[in-house]
Amino acid sequence: MNKNPIIAFLLAFFPGGGLMYLGKVLRGIFYTAVVIGMPIFGIIIFNIFFYSEALLFFPIGGALLLYLVNFIDTAVTASKLYNQTKNIGDETVIEKNPESERFFTIILSFIPGLGHFQLGLTYRGMTLLAAFSGLGIMILFVAMMTGRSEILVFLASLPIVWLYGFFDVMKQLEKKQQGEVLVDRSIFEDFESREGDGRKSKTIATLLSIIPGAGHLYLGLQKRGIQLMAAFLFSIYILDVMRLGIFLFLVPIIWFFSFFDGLQKAAKADDGVVEDEPIVSYLINHQRWLGIGLIALGVYYLGTNIVMPVLNPYIQNVFHIDIQYWFYQYFQTTILCLLLIGGGIKLMTGRKAKRVEEGEKE
Repeated sequence: MNKNPIIAFLLAFFPGGGLMYLGKVLRGIFYTAVVIGMPIFGIIIFNIFFYSEALLFFPIGGALLLYLVNFIDTAVTASKLYNQTKNIGDETVIEKNPESERFFTIILSFIPGLGHFQLGLTYRGMTLLAAFSGLGIMILFVAMMTGRSEILVFLASLPIVWLYGFFDVMKQLEKKQQGEVLVDRSIFEDFESREGDGRKSKTIATLLSIIPGAGHLYLGLQKRGIQLMAAFLFSIYILDVMRLGIFLFLVPIIWFFSFFDGLQKAAKADDGVVEDEPIVSYLINHQRWLGIGLIALGVYYLGTNIVMPVLNPYIQNVFHIDIQYWFYQYFQTTILCLLLIGGGIKLMTGRKAKRVEEGEKE
């Protein structure tokens, strides 16, 4: 019975599974027992004897190392299935099957870019590897520096990059096996080399629209893109700072609006120039109020982070009032309630005034 090397590699995600499939039963059982058994043994020792977290590092670290060795061992063993031996005179020559290249390309493609290296597409592979690793590192760095775990939601873009890289390397492999000459250029050059007319790529705009506002910025819609990106990020920040979990439903609404609006603008861009219409045109025409809002926000943070911590001990000693407690417990909620009530009254009166004007015209 012929064994499939790709199936063997996929079975290697269970420790020893790929080797047992290839007939290396004892080696497979060894990896299964050691990789699963070492963490269990470490947890038992931790709970019964020492209660030292440092002791868990060695069995779990060793298990992870052997898990990686299991993949390498399976890949090397499976690759031998492609080797063909021929006797030429007194010498035995090993010839590699062309399918071995497909096997190694698929395996290496689990890390974006490495499969392209196998095909000789160094620049293309470097682009994908840099995009995948750079994006992940940037998101983790920003989340760590700001202390905001909400930023980790952007890690959802990594599987998209991974899937694109995997399907792209399969496409390039198919071209090579059909005898076509592969051109080593970045994926962005592929997107932009459509018709040479300078039009924006709908594919790139769609991918960038995953990040609110990014697709609009790519299409040249700076006003609309900046407003959407600022609304998305600011809503996450302000809802976290003000502890307004009840309004978290606004975040996915902004994301979906931005994503589908980006798709619509990308479709219209194929037919001609798209006008850069801001989402909230009121702020563009009334920048004075935007400036007042920024000043108020600066005064707010100055008071909460500097003035209040300095004055609170003195006020507490003299008047026996903890102003920080009252501020965080009641003041923020009161301000929010007043803003919501004021907004509701504004909408109601505005609607009434509009009806009166329409009645006068008639």
